[in-house]
Amino acid sequence: MLYFSRWKIYTIVAICVAGFIVMLPNFLGRETLASLPSWYAHSKVSLGLDLRGGSHLLLEVDMSAVIRDRVEGLVDGARQQLRTANVGYTAINAGDRAVTVQLRDPAQSEDAVKALRGLASPVGGGALGGGQPDVTVAASGNTVTVTLSEVALRDRATQAIEQSIEIVRRRIDETGVNEPTIARQGTDRILVQLPGVEDPDRVKRLLGTTAKMTFRLVDTNADASTGRAPPGSEILPSAEGERFQTNYVIRKKVEVDGATLKNASASTNSQSGEWVVNFEFNSAGANRFAEITRANVGRPFAIVLDNKVISAPVIREPITGGRGQISGNFSAATANDLSVLLRAGALPAPLKVIEERTVGPDLGADSIRAGLTAVAVGFVMVCVYMIASYGLFGSFACFALLINLVLTLAALSLLQATLTLPGIAGVLLSLGLAVDANILINERIREETKKGRGVFASMEAGFSRAYSTIVDSNLTTAIKMALLFIFGTGAIKGFAVTITFGILISMFTATVLVRLMMVTWLRRTRPAALPV
Repeated sequence: MLYFSRWKIYTIVAICVAGFIVMLPNFLGRETLASLPSWYAHSKVSLGLDLRGGSHLLLEVDMSAVIRDRVEGLVDGARQQLRTANVGYTAINAGDRAVTVQLRDPAQSEDAVKALRGLASPVGGGALGGGQPDVTVAASGNTVTVTLSEVALRDRATQAIEQSIEIVRRRIDETGVNEPTIARQGTDRILVQLPGVEDPDRVKRLLGTTAKMTFRLVDTNADASTGRAPPGSEILPSAEGERFQTNYVIRKKVEVDGATLKNASASTNSQSGEWVVNFEFNSAGANRFAEITRANVGRPFAIVLDNKVISAPVIREPITGGRGQISGNFSAATANDLSVLLRAGALPAPLKVIEERTVGPDLGADSIRAGLTAVAVGFVMVCVYMIASYGLFGSFACFALLINLVLTLAALSLLQATLTLPGIAGVLLSLGLAVDANILINERIREETKKGRGVFASMEAGFSRAYSTIVDSNLTTAIKMALLFIFGTGAIKGFAVTITFGILISMFTATVLVRLMMVTWLRRTRPAALPV
């Protein structure tokens, strides 16, 4: 254990130098980083919410809206199924989680049940397929009831939260926020942490907007001023950005769904100079848009966003290119926000902000100072103790601790990890774990020296006897950190990551780097006794 070949020495030195080079961008200014290659300048540790400041939001998915949309879909599907089966009905009513159909002729109840069972979709089958139907159909006299099953409700809730998380992530990414934390919390909540956000209100508007856009025809035969819409139509208000606040009678049938949009971008109109949003459909949406505009030339075509009419231009000619433009008295900010929403897609249900906390940059700076002070004070105290207890070998351990800090920061930089206060605590704790290894080694060397063994024999026995104990203690700690990482969230994972890196690196610095320094000193000085 006391022999180092030349290539081993070069490798150890190279690792230490490489660690210093990798961690260096964390301490360089913006101007200096701008002159460096991007792959190197961006390899740095990001500061978490508690260090950098920013916004903490807890969002709740409106599950009642998810169920309501499914029930409304059953109503439309029931009409089509009964019409196809030639089953007459007098009314179709939507409830909280069921649809009731009143038949003209009770004798057709079996035909109605058979037709309405076609609305069912299998859920809960997993990767192997199959599953249970999401609706149950029952008849009683001239009334047929279509009810959503419990399995369907749970499946809808799971899909809604997963889809919402993905869309929230896309919307946040569009704003350019670095290292956001977006995670599921409970059954219907989403945790969003945005470090360094300077305008949290804008982010809340983006996340709180469902952004469900549809293209529907205006019912020109009805008057919105009467306050009553004919069957198959509804009265919708104009968007807040419209110059003239008015109401429109809009047909409920969705002619083109906004889900078929491929891209959206904000720009200015070359003629009027006003801000507009340009959009482009995918192939299916473009074909449908061309078909609708070709069949309805001369009629107003409403663009509806979250049950508000953004604009209702008249179709002058068929639009076959799959591209269009939305105007509505936008500002630069509102046009860009709308384009972000349309690119990211519509939420399956509205999101409500139920908890909001803001960490100011001053508080974050105080946290950084407190964390760095704790690490510096801890490092100095450990070094004082080690040098006082073990002399020269203690100073070797202190140098190894410094290299441990450098390599830990380098490893976090390579991963572009987010550093939080618990992460700083993890770094401080890893220093204690690292110095424990050197204490074990030095104590074993001291014991062997007291037994009267020679210099080389004492050092050899000290490292050999301490190594198994060091491995055992670090392995048990690593297992605990792995469990914290698997079952923890957010800052807990960051704490586990920093401790794990500290353990792995301490195995290198305490048992390899320190041993190299001791052996080098021993071979050069050939002392009669060890300074422990």
